[in-house]
Amino acid sequence: MNTPNAPWLKFYGDIPKTLEYPQISMYEAVVNAGKTYSQVNAYEFQGKGTTYAKFIEKIDRTAKAFKALGIKEGETVTICMPNAPQGVDSFYALNRIGAVPAMIHPLSAAGEITFYLKDTDSKAILVLDMFYEKVEQAVKDLGRPVKIIVARIQDELKFPLNILYPLTLKKKPPELPDSENVVRWNDFIAAGKNETLPETFPSADKTAVILFSGGTTGTSKGILLTNLNMNALGMEVAAAAGFTMEGLRMLSVMPLFHGFGLGVGIHTPLINGGTCILVPQFTVKTYAKMIKKNKPTVIPGVPTLFEALLRTEGLEGVDLSFLQGVFCGGDSLSVELKKKVDAFLKEHNAKVQIREGYGTTECVTASCLTPRDFFREGSIGIPYPDVYYQIVDPKDDSELPPDTEGEICISGPTVMKGYLNNAAETAATLRTHADGRVWLHTGDVGTMDNDGFIYFKQRLKRLIIVSGINVYPSQVENTIDAHPDVLLSCAIGIPDPYKMHKVKAFVVLRPGVEPSEKIKEEILEHCRKNISKYAMPREIEFRTELPKTLVGKVAYRKLEEEEAAKYEQQKAEKQGNDNENK
Repeated sequence: MNTPNAPWLKFYGDIPKTLEYPQISMYEAVVNAGKTYSQVNAYEFQGKGTTYAKFIEKIDRTAKAFKALGIKEGETVTICMPNAPQGVDSFYALNRIGAVPAMIHPLSAAGEITFYLKDTDSKAILVLDMFYEKVEQAVKDLGRPVKIIVARIQDELKFPLNILYPLTLKKKPPELPDSENVVRWNDFIAAGKNETLPETFPSADKTAVILFSGGTTGTSKGILLTNLNMNALGMEVAAAAGFTMEGLRMLSVMPLFHGFGLGVGIHTPLINGGTCILVPQFTVKTYAKMIKKNKPTVIPGVPTLFEALLRTEGLEGVDLSFLQGVFCGGDSLSVELKKKVDAFLKEHNAKVQIREGYGTTECVTASCLTPRDFFREGSIGIPYPDVYYQIVDPKDDSELPPDTEGEICISGPTVMKGYLNNAAETAATLRTHADGRVWLHTGDVGTMDNDGFIYFKQRLKRLIIVSGINVYPSQVENTIDAHPDVLLSCAIGIPDPYKMHKVKAFVVLRPGVEPSEKIKEEILEHCRKNISKYAMPREIEFRTELPKTLVGKVAYRKLEEEEAAKYEQQKAEKQGNDNENK
């Protein structure tokens, strides 16, 4: 196996060119950090700190509870949770007993949850009480028993917040039925009291977690990530950061089900002795207060989060010199937004620039990053230690010369094991090139310059990114097309000043059916039951026909171009009106 060309290494400075990866489980990596940092808070939740010593105790206690529930080595449990302690504890507890957590969005629709449970053959699911009804419906539709573990936010709050919290809820959580398949979190933990834990740990190459993404075809696929994948990511991020992990305070605002949120926001600090500030729900209103109160040293996020930073009230004159790293991923960071965020950071006495990373869930998350103190405009950075990039010709996988557009391919220790239950898609995505290495084909187009800086250009696969979350148009279209009056539909992402993009659906009705608000509402109601909140169409436009390509497919790019032109015109008109009013 040949070592690929790596011109970027000359820009590493103090960053090690290669790392030694211990062949251990995720759980063991956290325990190793806990030996050195036992009295440091592993995480903080709503002002309540949990030290590494206490965290490891909680993991073991939760692992015993899963064992008492009947979860065996190799079996899967779905975690449908926001960034709350029970979700983090369970993630590592399942790893402790060799079981596999499948991470899904708590805003998933019942139909999606049914799919995830079926695809992963999950034996149990952990959910927050306020989302219980969706899970109950999903299990009913699945048609087989699944243990439902129901957690509550107030159980992890300190006094008096634990008493006051239920009073702040707009909607009261549903009453839970008396059923052997439904168990409250505290009862679940108590039931494992007398269990013993296995003396062995999962090996580095065993599947440690399942995350979901679209794969190369845009249909939802479970991604199998190993213990080595996760641990290597945490080590690579720490090495490439350019600052010490000592005293790291991570604002863990990106969600658990997201590769960026789980890999960078949770696992990276926890294997490096850092502290996760768990944020279960992000709102612009509480952003300033959160930053001032918790003083995070690192903020990872998507462009939407940093756009919100610029318009957050309450940070006027606040000294942000405590920031050591501000990292953007999940979607492309525009040159304009980078300039605005960098100016904001400088105005607030921060000594850092926003740094952009790039990656896919198929390699956990980020695999390259802009250097600490400089950047090349439009570049997404240089690869992490032990990670290699190639730009290849999609026709024959041959490596292309510098500054030539081709498919971005990645090789390294974070590349996934494969897709769940889909050998064909795994083979299409993980390919052995002429150099003997296995390369992950990202489905994205980019270039690499002579120095190894990577530039993202466009996506080969259809994908809409809403607030950093992947939305697959085919899923939206399939849901809309199920309406009896719909002939065909096309979903696209249209520009949005806050979310970067939102979903718009173009719908052609069957002959003889006239567009109406009633049909529109029926379509939206069907979508609410079957697709996630963030994938919901924010606009539906009825048309008599849709533009077609030469081979008869819907020309979705033409629709995207129409909407982009409309958005730019609206922006120009608004700018003109603002100038007149001045």
